[in-house]
Amino acid sequence: MSAFTPAEIEYLRNQPLMRFASASTSGRPDVAPVVFDLDGDDIVTSGFDIARTVRYRNVQSNPRATIVVDDLAATDPWSPRGIKVIGSCVVESHDGGERFRISPDVIISWAINDTTPGIPSMERRVVER
Repeated sequence: MSAFTPAEIEYLRNQPLMRFASASTSGRPDVAPVVFDLDGDDIVTSGFDIARTVRYRNVQSNPRATIVVDDLAATDPWSPRGIKVIGSCVVESHDGGERFRISPDVIISWAINDTTPGIPSMERRVVER
């Protein structure tokens, strides 16, 4: 069984960007908009020479990350929707370079599985591995 619901998978596959947050061991945060892909239950992202990024240095010493993928389904009425993933992050070799792999521990989504109009309720679930 997938960590993500079918509606969440569909949503993630149709979004171009996510925000990738990491923190140093002292707690200094960093967030960056990046492209991504879904690989099974994991979120993967790479880029040009990721070893030069703050998030790369952060993940080396603090392997925790949070990502957010969200948008507005409509502005009238105001209809935000999205997915937040809190999990562990590793740097792995891929196609002659490196990429980040974020494995979810907690998934929070809103207005993805339940699209009832109005203020979206948040669904939170812990991922069992």
